Amino acid sequence: MWLLLAFISATLLGLYDASKKAALKDNAVLPVLLLNTLFCTLIFSPYLLDSICGFGWFDKNYNSTTKEHLMVMMKAVIVLSSWICGYFGLKHLPLTIVGPINATRPVMVLVGAMLMFGERLNAYQWTGVILAIASIFMMSRAGKKEQIDFKSNKWIWCVTLAAVLGAVSGLYDKYLMNRLNPLFVQSWFNLYQFIIMSVICGVIWWPTRHKTTPFRWNWAIPLISIFISLADFAYFTSLNDPSSMVSVVSLVRRSSVIISFICGVLIFKERNIKAKILDLCLILLGMFFIWLGTEA
Repeated sequence: MWLLLAFISATLLGLYDASKKAALKDNAVLPVLLLNTLFCTLIFSPYLLDSICGFGWFDKNYNSTTKEHLMVMMKAVIVLSSWICGYFGLKHLPLTIVGPINATRPVMVLVGAMLMFGERLNAYQWTGVILAIASIFMMSRAGKKEQIDFKSNKWIWCVTLAAVLGAVSGLYDKYLMNRLNPLFVQSWFNLYQFIIMSVICGVIWWPTRHKTTPFRWNWAIPLISIFISLADFAYFTSLNDPSSMVSVVSLVRRSSVIISFICGVLIFKERNIKAKILDLCLILLGMFFIWLGTEA
């Protein structure tokens, strides 16, 4: 069941990436992210209300502690940092490049899981890691055709940093899901993100809003929140299963690149697709080898 939930999460995550790209087109990044955290918080507001008032709608026996809230706040900081970097990068880069870069997260999670949780890599998994590294080199060559230099382009570095922080978050999620209620984590994590993002927008964006890209409403903005909330719920529930493996769940979740890549081609009419398809196939082949390694 946990593997099926991981695939559901991957599909929703691909739609989430496409919604982000649509919402960020010619739009201010920080208020879009602020509204995303607001809508996510509203989606889980019934649980938050129940948690605060103790109505017993969801879990009559669950009482959170200050330590647990601090653990969730730490996740909020990690994810929000990843999102800020990722949103800025996605606004300025083609989805067909951002998606494959994000798809390399399982490699980082795999290595992290090996170091932190004692998961060991076999020959198949190491093959997958090498193929993923090769795909990054191939993407850098394809990017040059669109005047995107992987070494000096700051948006590439933003997306890369977002991927690294996302991998850190994935490892931390496995730690949290072994200790906390998934619904508690997701609901309070969204609220803490909204609070932090409100401060960031109030200090950084609001005073300079007339000098930067203006904010405009786009109906893709609430879709971002809907898709990420559903994707994360399936993801957290999957990790909550004691038999789940964080390296496998992260791997399956990153297959969302297929959905986002298709959206980049069909909806956003992005260029140099033939070269990028080769990069995508290399990443998917790497994922396949990592999967073979988990089944061996």
